[in-house]
Amino acid sequence: MVFHVTLEQAEDGWIVAEAPALPGCVSQGKDEKEALENIKEAIIAWLWAEDQKATSCLPQKPGRQFIMVAV
Repeated sequence: MVFHVTLEQAEDGWIVAEAPALPGCVSQGKDEKEALENIKEAIIAWLWAEDQKATSCLPQKPGRQFIMVAV
């Protein structure tokens, strides 16, 4: 998957990275490279958490299987 991210320098000099398509998915780094590495980790964690929330709400049904698919 590909996501657009924004990079913005904060007042303290850190670079803030945000994934606008994923509300609240924000990270930072001392420089652009570190900010991009950190936002990748944040995106993975955000998607995992959303998946966990969605699947935990589904009722158990006979014949229903949960299968993980990597994208």
